[in-house]
Amino acid sequence: METRVRRYWDTVTMARRCLLISSRNPDTFLTSVIMPIMMMVLFVALFGKLIHVENMSYVDYIVPGVLMQCFGQCSSVTAITVNRDVTGGMAKRFSVLPVKTSSILWGYVAEAFFRNTITALVVLTVSLFLGFSPKILPTGWFVILLLLSGVIFAFSWIAVFVGIKAGSPEGASSFLTLVIVLPYLSSGFVPVEAMPKALAFFAEHQPMTPVINTIRGVFLGTAWEIKDFVTAILWCVGFCLVFYGMSVRELKKKNQLPD
Repeated sequence: METRVRRYWDTVTMARRCLLISSRNPDTFLTSVIMPIMMMVLFVALFGKLIHVENMSYVDYIVPGVLMQCFGQCSSVTAITVNRDVTGGMAKRFSVLPVKTSSILWGYVAEAFFRNTITALVVLTVSLFLGFSPKILPTGWFVILLLLSGVIFAFSWIAVFVGIKAGSPEGASSFLTLVIVLPYLSSGFVPVEAMPKALAFFAEHQPMTPVINTIRGVFLGTAWEIKDFVTAILWCVGFCLVFYGMSVRELKKKNQLPD
C-alpha cells in the first residue's frame, strides 16, 4: 500500500513538472488553444458550403474529426518534451532517484491528458459559436468521456514511445505525422462512401473511424453501433498496453537499468 501511494505521488510530481514546462513553452499554447480554433474556423469557412452531408450540417459532422486531429497535434508536444528529457540527460538523472520508470512516464501522460482536455473544451466551445448543435443525452456523456479519454491515452503513450526512440526533438515531431494525418483518412471530414474504393476500405478499417462514428452518433443523438464502440475501445486499450510496455522497456534500456 505504501509503495502504491509513493508511486502515485511520484507521478503527480512528474506531472506537475511537465505542466510547468508546458506553461512556459509558447508552442504549447499554440498547439492546445490557437490551432484548435483555427482548425474549426477554417474547415467550417472553407468547406461548410461545399460539402453536404445528409441530415446534418457540416459543422455537426466534423467536430469529432477535429477533436481527433487536435489530439494528434498535441501528442507531438508530448513526444518533443520526452525526447528533450531523454537526449538532454534529464531522464538519466531521474534513473538515479528512487522513482519507478513507470511513474516518470505516467507523469508525461498525465500532463498530456490535462492539456488535451483543454484542447477538447476549446474545440467544443468554438464549434458552438459556429453552429454546432449537440443533442446528447445525459447517459451519452459517459460514452463520450470514455472514448475521448481512451484516444488521449493511446496517442499519449504512442508519443512517449516515439519521444524516447527518436534521436532529436525534430525527429520526434516528424515521426508522429501518421497520427496527425490519420483522422483525415477516416470518416472525420468526408463520408467514407464518397471516397475512392481503396481509400474507403482503409478508412473503414482504421482505428479512428469507429471512434469518430460513435462520438458523432452520441453527440447528435442519432443511432450508433455497439460494434463501433467496442472496436474503438479495443483499439485504444491495445495501443495503450503495447506502447506502455514498449516505453518502459525502452527508457530502462536508454538509462541502462535492468528490466
